Parts: sequence; structure tokens; C-alpha cells
Amino acid sequence: MERKLVTMHADLNPDRRLHASGGQARSLYAELAKNMSTRTKPDGGALQGIVEKFISQAKSEAKTRGVESEIVIREFLAELTEMVNGYDFADVIAKYCQGFEQGDEQLKADAIRWLRGEFTTRTDARAALGVRTIIDDASVYDQLKLLSRFVRLAGFGGLMICLDELVNLYKLANTQARNANYEQILRILNDSLQGTTEGLGFVLGGTPEFLMDTRRGLYSYPALQSRLAENTFAKSGLIDLSGPVIRLSSLTPEDFYVLLQKLRNVYAYGDPDKYLMPDEAIPAFMSHCNQRLGEAYFRTPRTTITAFINLLAVLEQNPGADWRALVGAVQIAQDDGAMQDLSIEADDELTSFKL
Repeated sequence: MERKLVTMHADLNPDRRLHASGGQARSLYAELAKNMSTRTKPDGGALQGIVEKFISQAKSEAKTRGVESEIVIREFLAELTEMVNGYDFADVIAKYCQGFEQGDEQLKADAIRWLRGEFTTRTDARAALGVRTIIDDASVYDQLKLLSRFVRLAGFGGLMICLDELVNLYKLANTQARNANYEQILRILNDSLQGTTEGLGFVLGGTPEFLMDTRRGLYSYPALQSRLAENTFAKSGLIDLSGPVIRLSSLTPEDFYVLLQKLRNVYAYGDPDKYLMPDEAIPAFMSHCNQRLGEAYFRTPRTTITAFINLLAVLEQNPGADWRALVGAVQIAQDDGAMQDLSIEADDELTSFKL
């Protein structure tokens, strides 16, 4: 956002995929569109503001050239018509501009609904906007490419799309469905590496198993395995951040110490006088976790953070309790009285794909 990029983000789940035939891909697109953000609107819902910024850019250009704003708008939109589904996309933007000029709120709302992928039938879209297509499962990626071109016309630097929880693709039981999603990732990867899409970037987040499992992960697809293979020279502590795969390291003890300090501060509403435990309690808690979980508590901080919050909650509601006694008794994870093996929680040890 600080670099004048528009961002879109969403988490994949069983109802949101990159490729599907039952509406799951359109559902993912709708979630991305809902979470579209800019520097001035960082919490999502920025699509309408981007369209209006495009109109204002066109009006400024028209005023400079001394022509009608509609002429400039059509000239700008002509750049989109060379792309897949570009004609209908340009028509929808033009309809929004028409509604903007005429004060027709319904027309503007229908145009935004189409851009967000909320029309489910072509009949409804044709009745509302006069266009013959809608955003469906087959056109999601093409629509994202159109959006990347459009946001640049509106004066932004480009479009950055962040997709997390790609492990849900790894979990698909149907091999054909899983490979269809991997083919979509391959298409994105090829477009990115070959420079055929300008102003569009992807960050994909998943677990190491999602990447490296040769039976069900990305490495099970030979074309992806060859493109995402690790740099064989980046060994013995050497790193290479220029490739498409970036491995995210675990938290260090120092990182974890700072994190717990901040949690204590948040729990006290930022008032040091209300801290529920002294400074020496945090290293003691970390030592306790280290003895129980070993290095796993750095790799899977979720469970440890939950235990720390639970400890603070008990101290807050029982003012007479001694943190030393509680730290010795706290259970980090419990399953019928037995400790779970937390090292299997691999979704926190993420691998990020920078395309």
C-alpha cells in the first residue's frame, strides 16, 4: 500500500479455490474483491473508490485537453478491450461512469455488484447492465488481470494479491480437482516469470508439505516441481531470495520474548502499572515452555501464546495468585491428560511463494 499498490487478500478453504466448477472459484474472487484495499482504505471495500478515482483521472485529463470526459473515458477503456472479457468489463465501468454522471445510484450499485462477482446468472446481469457475461469460475484469473490493468489506469502502481491457506488444495482428495488447481498456479507462475502480465503480483502461502510432498503437493506436478525447485547452491546457511520460493524462518527466542512483552502490554491496556506479572516472569515462562516442548514452541507459537493469555487471565481474575506457582502448573497442551506432539502442527511453519 505504501508503494501505491492495490491489495487483495483471501484465505482458501473448501468453498474457495483457484479452480472449480461449482462456484468455489467465484466465491474466492468475491472474497478477494470484498477485501480490496488501498492506502486510504486499508480495511477493504476499496473497489468503488478505485472506480471513482478512475473517473476523476479521466475528468482531469479531459479538462486538460478541452474535450468531453466521456471521450477520454472511452479512450482509457479501449486499452481493456484487447484482453479476455475486456469488452464487458469496459462496458460495466462505462455504466458506472454513466450512473455517476446521472446520479443513478442503482446503476452504480449494479456495476459494483458485477465487478465484485456477485451476479450469479447472465440473465440478471443483462437486465441490470446490458452485458452478456458474468464473472464465473472459468474467468476468475482473467478478471484479476483486467483489474490489474484497470487499477493502473486509475493511477495506482499495480495489484498485489495475497492468497493464504493453500494447504486446502493439498487436502483435496480428488486428484483431478487438485491437479486442476495446480494447473492454475502454473498458469499464474508462467505469466509472472515470462512477463506477460504487467502490474500484477501474487503472494501464495502454504505449508512445506503443500510445496514439497511429491505425492499430493506442488512437487507432484512435474512442471511446477522444476520451476519451484530450490537453489542447489543455497546451502550451509546461504539464502537466495530471488527465486519464486521464500522459506519463512521460525521465531527466534528474542522474537518470542518481544512478542510476549507486547501481549502483556496489550492485556494491561498499555498501562505499565497494570502489568499482571513482572519482567522476570516472561523468561521464566519461556523456560517452562522450552522444557515442556523443546524447540517446537518457537515453530508453533499459537499454542504457547494461548497458554500465556490464559495465564494472564487467571492472574487478572485471581489477584492473590502467584505467577511462579501457576507457571509450574500450566498445561501448554492437553489431550485426555497427555501432552500432544505439537511439532506436527506444520501450518505455522509457512512457506511463501513470491511470484
